[in-house]
Amino acid sequence: MNIQTITDRKLNFTAAWLVLLLAVANVGQAADPRTNSWFTTYAGQYARIYTSDANKTNGTAATTWSTGGTTQASPVYCGVQEIYSSSNWVYIRSSGLGSHVMGPWYLNTNHTVAFPNYPTNEHVLYKISRTPVVPTAKTANGGGPIGYFVDGVALFNSWDAYTYNSTSGSEAQNTTGYWNRDAYVNEGASFDPNNAHQAGGQHHYHVNPPGLRYLMGDHVDFNPTNKAYTESATVATKHSPILGWVADGFPIYGPYGYSVSNNAASGVRRMVSGYVLRNGQFGSQNLANTSINRTNLPQWAVRLYNVSSNSAVGPAVSATYPLGRYMEDYDYLGDLGFASSPTTFDLDEYNGRWCVTPEFPNGTYAYFVSISSNGTPVFPYNIARGYYGSPTAATTGSILENVVTNFLGGPNSVPLLNAPTAKNGAITLTWSATEGGTYMVQSTTNFSAWTTNSTTVPAVQTAASYTNNPTENARFYRVARTALATYDSPGTGGGTSGSSASTVAPGGTATRGTTVTVTITLPTNPPNPPANAPITSVTLGGSITGVNISDSVAGQVIATFVIPANATTGTQSVVIVFSNGPTYTVTGVTIN
Repeated sequence: MNIQTITDRKLNFTAAWLVLLLAVANVGQAADPRTNSWFTTYAGQYARIYTSDANKTNGTAATTWSTGGTTQASPVYCGVQEIYSSSNWVYIRSSGLGSHVMGPWYLNTNHTVAFPNYPTNEHVLYKISRTPVVPTAKTANGGGPIGYFVDGVALFNSWDAYTYNSTSGSEAQNTTGYWNRDAYVNEGASFDPNNAHQAGGQHHYHVNPPGLRYLMGDHVDFNPTNKAYTESATVATKHSPILGWVADGFPIYGPYGYSVSNNAASGVRRMVSGYVLRNGQFGSQNLANTSINRTNLPQWAVRLYNVSSNSAVGPAVSATYPLGRYMEDYDYLGDLGFASSPTTFDLDEYNGRWCVTPEFPNGTYAYFVSISSNGTPVFPYNIARGYYGSPTAATTGSILENVVTNFLGGPNSVPLLNAPTAKNGAITLTWSATEGGTYMVQSTTNFSAWTTNSTTVPAVQTAASYTNNPTENARFYRVARTALATYDSPGTGGGTSGSSASTVAPGGTATRGTTVTVTITLPTNPPNPPANAPITSVTLGGSITGVNISDSVAGQVIATFVIPANATTGTQSVVIVFSNGPTYTVTGVTIN
């Protein structure tokens, strides 16, 4: 048997076939952790949830779901689907849904009251600075996303959105104040086995994400019987991976870092938080003492909020308001006269440190997830109440600058071939696939006549396979995705949909100084590549580079252009260059 897989467009541009490659480099992939640390292994897989403990036990996961509060009517691909970058920014598009099976969720520890919301596609387009700035005056983080984990799930701080009001003597939601409730303490019962839940439909982590850490090989074990994650009992021997990016542009790692911050050869150990409960230990105030109670804010809060220590009085410690209920129930050891060292604590008041890491051998500021030795989350969990850097990241409606495409997943994924296997004279081809996709396999002995072997090879989550007839000898094979089931696009509500106008080519118009999304109909000669074939570039008028490029329908390309205010007017050509394939020129858009 002589079985090879070829890049067909290199040999025959008249065949519209999706290239099946032994290896494909992402277009424009930069050697920067901000672009290449995102967890995209399962980007072509539907997000899934367990809707009950019984379904979790049985391994019965749903790809569509509904509650009284939220509905996911169509399957949606999980996590990060697109990555773009410019010299200053990295953009990710994500559904906001984890790669592991999410859920179930309940409101109480004995799981008799269901949580009211399930997660939904967030259609998020988020930009993060590649050049973080460290200001003197720090900024407090608040409710909602303060960054994103590398699986595309939102990072929330340790606040549960409730604050004690000393004037009213009660707690209120979504108010500004100085006694802020701890989400893990007050909402932890509603977290799923991955320590996540929803605000509305927005899936997010407040604390240690063991499901993500397991997928990334970060010292977490998974029990397939009870679907539980546990911290590995073995000794950690490698530095944790980057788990996410905070809004100030700095990474957040798992719990394990180098023992000596500036020495990668110093061994690995769990990073220890610098925060302690204000119960009298380490010289802290004992808030349970009736003569003290919650009459003074900790010094970290005084600095961050820029207020006096007695600016707000909290409720006396009681069964209703137990110690640890609020973020301000913790002191930072640095304020109590202790210095960071390998024998005391590792992390500063923002829950990070300046250190060397595998991705930053010359050093970076980095946050670390805080846990106890058995994996229990420890305050301040992921990052403390303040940012170390300037939080310049933001959700955005569209990309209004020229960018490099670093990754396209989900419906835009390109199949990757695994090494063929032989058994009893038959060859089995396997390749990465997009869930919901159907694939065609053809073979040839001479590259001029192709035989269709199958038109109905289904994707099984993110893989597909075909075994040939043992009588077939010395053939070349090619594969094309011919169909894709209906799915909920991660781009709806973000990215190109945020553009100010839309038009078509040929025949459309655009106005100078605006952003326009152009739907381009390709000429039929040369024959069109298949849907989702990789594209190198789309250019309007010779100099305006398209972004947010997609070709989910064969013969049709969609791209967004930012039209300069001084752009040349008149009818302009659009040039579409397919990777390893044909180039098309469409005389199509008139700039006014």
